[in-house]
Amino acid sequence: MFDAKAVLAEDVVRLLGGRIGSVVQGEVLEGQGAAIALQDPATGQVMASYADAGAEVARQAAAGAARAQREWMALSAAERGRRIWALGALVRQNAEALARLECANAGKPLRDCRAQVSRVAEMAEYWAGWCDKIEGRTVPVPSGHTVLIRREPMGVVLAITPWNAPLFTCGWNVLPAIAAGNAVVLKPSEYTPLTSLAFGLLAVQAGLPRGLVQVVAGLGATSGEALLAAPEVAMVTFVGGAASASRIAGACAARMIPCVLELGGKSANIVFADADLPAAVQGAQQAIFASSGQSCVAGSRLLVQRSVHDRFVEMLAEASARIRLGDPLDAATEAGPLATARQYAHVKELVAAGVAEGATLLAASRAESLPRDGFWVMPSILAGLSNQARAAQTEIFGPVVAAIPFEEEAEAVAMANATPYGLAGAVWTRDLGRAHRVAAGVRAGSFWVNGYGTIHVSVPFGGFGASGHGRSSGVEALAAYTQSKAVWIETAETPALGFGHRPA
Repeated sequence: MFDAKAVLAEDVVRLLGGRIGSVVQGEVLEGQGAAIALQDPATGQVMASYADAGAEVARQAAAGAARAQREWMALSAAERGRRIWALGALVRQNAEALARLECANAGKPLRDCRAQVSRVAEMAEYWAGWCDKIEGRTVPVPSGHTVLIRREPMGVVLAITPWNAPLFTCGWNVLPAIAAGNAVVLKPSEYTPLTSLAFGLLAVQAGLPRGLVQVVAGLGATSGEALLAAPEVAMVTFVGGAASASRIAGACAARMIPCVLELGGKSANIVFADADLPAAVQGAQQAIFASSGQSCVAGSRLLVQRSVHDRFVEMLAEASARIRLGDPLDAATEAGPLATARQYAHVKELVAAGVAEGATLLAASRAESLPRDGFWVMPSILAGLSNQARAAQTEIFGPVVAAIPFEEEAEAVAMANATPYGLAGAVWTRDLGRAHRVAAGVRAGSFWVNGYGTIHVSVPFGGFGASGHGRSSGVEALAAYTQSKAVWIETAETPALGFGHRPA
């Protein structure tokens, strides 16, 4: 049990050739910087280590990506689609090894990892179909011109991804970018680089040009900063926290390049008294306890109409006590540990702050069956907080929900919007009109009615306010990863030029 080290060692050999380093030009390139330890989230033990890539590897990756992008665009759009489809097929063929590697590295339950690997393959299939459907248009203008609008790739995209869903966010950011004709330099979290590195090697096996998907394994302060400064980088996508996003957006602004920011949230899951309460209880668990709460769309504020608040919280506490915590490598496990020691400390500190602010902490007490040194937090409910409390306003990013009562519909909408964030939300009600009103009133990029958390590659995803800007999926993503070019073609026999003279 909890033998993640053995699993990691086996699948690093299978998928990475036994070495951990950056994937540059289709080869594993070991870094020259400081050692980075990979800890088993379930036990806290060090499983492996690798060297930070550093500035020189970052420069090589950016330069190689620019060359590969030109080679990629020399292929027909249909051929690019076929190769992305082949990448999806390779992800499916290696699904179990990828899932096990993700489970060992990030501590996510194996059943979740299997599902996310399947979603990445689905992403490849979806974006492969778009390659030959990125069309231009003509614009009628009041002159003798035919104006063609072309959609052209940005060039080299730098994608910076987090530790909570490493392979999923790798596919989510890489695949639309290459479908639009770009190359990508991916900088995954230094804590969880392994499946992203495997993805980079599979891209070469699928026939993508060497260097089209470069994966730089290293620290943000060294490797990441060097990539941000690389002249070849024409666009940045970032998935992570607001503080880092502010620095990245500033760097992009200084270089006059665009960025897409997919950030955190403090999403409100709103339950009215007329809802199907048993279904809403299960939905509340999915909203905050799935993935141990390590989800940007987590429903970490549970707003419940006062007339059913106490009963609903009791129902939620009883049901949540049956969530199966345990060995992430056991397919029966439903919730695992947090991914990093740093995140564990953050969550524990905010739970303590909530209790200090007057909350009653309701949590399942099964810690005695788990390793003492792992990053385990029980599914927890902070009941009795105000909507202004620190634990109700700060993104916890763990399996902790603040349960807050409200009286009427307008108050619920106002409470949901009383945060800088605007990523997601949900409402549970049998009143169709109310569902539409609340969905329209809550400022959020994604909103669910009588459900929570479903997303799909074909649907735009992103946030309002401090949750970021831009959309990273659906047709809207193709607009983000391309730029429009207007080509003016004079068709008049005698062009109407407004200045100058013809030669005598």
